Amino acid sequence: MMDELQDVQLTEIKPLLTDKNGRNFQDFDCQEHDLETPYGVLHVTLRGTPKGNRPAILTYHDIGLNHKSCFNTLFNYEDMQEITQHFAVVHVDAPGQQENAPPFPTGYQYPTMDELSEMLPSVLTQLKINSVIGIGVGAGAYILCKLALNQPALVEGLVLINVDPCAKGWMDWAASKFSGWTSNLVDIVMGHHFSTEELTENQEIVQTYRLHIAQDINQDNLALFFHSYDIRQDLDIERPLPGVNEETVKTVKCPVLLVVGDTSPAVEAVVECNSRLNPTRTTLLKMADCGGLPQVVQPGKLTEAFKYFIQGMGYMATASMTRLARSRTHSASSASSADGARSRVHTSQEEASTGPNRGNQARPQTMEVSC
Repeated sequence: MMDELQDVQLTEIKPLLTDKNGRNFQDFDCQEHDLETPYGVLHVTLRGTPKGNRPAILTYHDIGLNHKSCFNTLFNYEDMQEITQHFAVVHVDAPGQQENAPPFPTGYQYPTMDELSEMLPSVLTQLKINSVIGIGVGAGAYILCKLALNQPALVEGLVLINVDPCAKGWMDWAASKFSGWTSNLVDIVMGHHFSTEELTENQEIVQTYRLHIAQDINQDNLALFFHSYDIRQDLDIERPLPGVNEETVKTVKCPVLLVVGDTSPAVEAVVECNSRLNPTRTTLLKMADCGGLPQVVQPGKLTEAFKYFIQGMGYMATASMTRLARSRTHSASSASSADGARSRVHTSQEEASTGPNRGNQARPQTMEVSC
């Protein structure tokens, strides 16, 4: 009976890649560039024109995806286009992960996660972009976090979806080795994106992305990117303590919006990242009824959260997106105004403070929002 059921599902779902979701994998009004960097050529797609000293939006996708399959559902969403018409958007494809990418020559040394982040300043220089608001998923979120740590002047804000700040532990390594003996690369990548619950219940999107990962991405190139992420180092960031080590501790300086679906396999990792970031500059958005691809499944909710996030940074969602005067030095008033903007993301939902300082006078600004 189960075999018959699976056959029916496959025949119904396969056409979705071209007939339905395929539209969301297309780019509109964009320029593609292959740019030289210190660690090889990087394929980038530019939407719009860089606007003076206004930051561009820089995206970086996860393993098994490219910028189209990871972000086009979100960026082709009507409300998101109202925001992005005021910003240039730079979509970065990790080396060898773009559509129709040629295979790397035998013996090619794929860049490490550190080197992938070090490729980005060169890209921004060539595109004449002074600063960015980063949106990254999974491996891409890790890479953008590295960029913010190493080049804080380049990054004004970060939206990190499914970010894992930790190097692989021994148990993770053993589990992946075991799964590598019993599964192929596509299965392993699918387990990275989707929880067991999603893999069994959300057949439509699961089958669409399984086919994309298996058929549209060069498998040898994917294996190299996966391995680079698999051997990542710990991000080595630490939560600053007010009045103790604020000036000396290593952490992300810019505002951060952490996003994770409530059934995502990345929930624990994102909560761990939240515990390491500055609570006065960080918002944790935990999306209800959402799994490993919130930017695909819930583009409307993520767009609304992004709108309030950039408003909290001082960019007003008006016709001209006027930049408010603000100091990079964090102040109590700017914190409360940013928090106020973020708390309106979903006013009908409950919000709860997170972090070890709960109940203290210096209440963290970090909020967990179920939406």
